[in-house]
Amino acid sequence: MLRIAVPNKGSLSGPAADMLHEAGYQQRRESKELRIVDPVNDVEFFYLRPRDIAIYVSSGQLDIGITGRDLLVDSGADAEEILPLGFARSTFRFASKPGTANGLEDLKGKTVATSYEGIVAGHLAAGGIDASVVHLDGAVETAIELGVAEVIADVVETGTSLRNAGLEVFGEPIMKSEAVVIRRTGADADEAAESKVQQFLRRLQGVLVARTYVMMDYDCRVEQLEKAVALTPGLESPTVSPLHNEGWVAVRAMVPAKEAQRIMDDLYDIGARAILTTAIHACRL
Repeated sequence: MLRIAVPNKGSLSGPAADMLHEAGYQQRRESKELRIVDPVNDVEFFYLRPRDIAIYVSSGQLDIGITGRDLLVDSGADAEEILPLGFARSTFRFASKPGTANGLEDLKGKTVATSYEGIVAGHLAAGGIDASVVHLDGAVETAIELGVAEVIADVVETGTSLRNAGLEVFGEPIMKSEAVVIRRTGADADEAAESKVQQFLRRLQGVLVARTYVMMDYDCRVEQLEKAVALTPGLESPTVSPLHNEGWVAVRAMVPAKEAQRIMDDLYDIGARAILTTAIHACRL
């Protein structure tokens, strides 16, 4: 069986389970379950702390895992990202009291508090910056007020909590993170195992496509077909079928969900009618 690590809690857990369910995999029914077997798909899922997943995968005991890019990098584990999943996005930034620092160079000789010591230490080393890094498990914004550090490095979403603490972000982002599928670096699986891994990745990619696109159908006059196709080129090309009424055709194509309303307006303007969209629940490209 393919052995897969899945986050057991936190912001990664729910979306990961939803995506796996959409991809056709059985998921646990109770949060206390630490392991389930999906015999239909020949997969075994292990529910682990997100921070530990990269370590388990790098050990070779588990084939692949879902975790955050930030957690993968911070772990220093011998594992690599093989597929970004598009959820749990975050940005990792430096922050301090106004006037403390404006960029990476200003961190020389300073102390930085963070829950992601591996990421910060690596970033500073890559920039040739000699600074101290203090590891804290949470609420790092209080480190400055209590004199533990002059600078913090943390995940920034809206920045509200930092502003409430009298802090401001500065410099370029340290990294942009999201949920990713990971695998042991240089994993050399046999043909059967590799086939299962690729099937798993295709299923998740299918979910990503299904979430990104909708299917659009509409009728248009033959003389407007070229203009319509230019608006809805599809992935390869749209499907075009003649209608019973002479001079009309039915067109079907996948279009980006975010652009669907604008495309519908543009199609209507050139004379297309009976324009509708439907959700895509599964896809293989």
